[in-house]
Amino acid sequence: MEEDIRYPVGKFIRPQSMTAQQRAEAIIVLANSPQTVREAVRGLSEAQLDTPYREGGWTARQVVHHLADSNTAANERTRWALTEDWPEIKPFDEHAWAQLEDARTLPVEVSLQLLEALQTRWVVLLCSLQEKQWTQCGYKHPVMGEVTLEQGLALHAWHNRHHTAHIIGLRQRMGW
Repeated sequence: MEEDIRYPVGKFIRPQSMTAQQRAEAIIVLANSPQTVREAVRGLSEAQLDTPYREGGWTARQVVHHLADSNTAANERTRWALTEDWPEIKPFDEHAWAQLEDARTLPVEVSLQLLEALQTRWVVLLCSLQEKQWTQCGYKHPVMGEVTLEQGLALHAWHNRHHTAHIIGLRQRMGW
């Protein structure tokens, strides 16, 4: 059961390549994620937002703020990959960031608005890519190695679904 709670949509499987249709579907996930996350937290009280989705896990509030942090980083990585030759990126310590004051206490609306604006820009950029850019542009990740733009897209579409499912699962288990 714990495995299902941690990975409600399954673990990420990095694709070697994607079809144009798969990329389009992943972009739709990113485009819809601000509204999907907003719906997932709609009507939750402050106490409910401060409830961890699992024992030892982040609160629903921290999950929302994490999605804003993660998508900001992903947007930047996309831009670096398009303007530099396979740049080496620096990952962020998501667990440490989730413990910062803003992630623990700020209203989720702040990150929901950030996600809406960010996803609008990022999706427009992604939709403008030429076919060859998806596989010929990317970045070097210290842990993951070389990541093409289409692999990064797949990762972040999964990541948005993954964390939204954490909140939805919490609501279902708690009967909210």
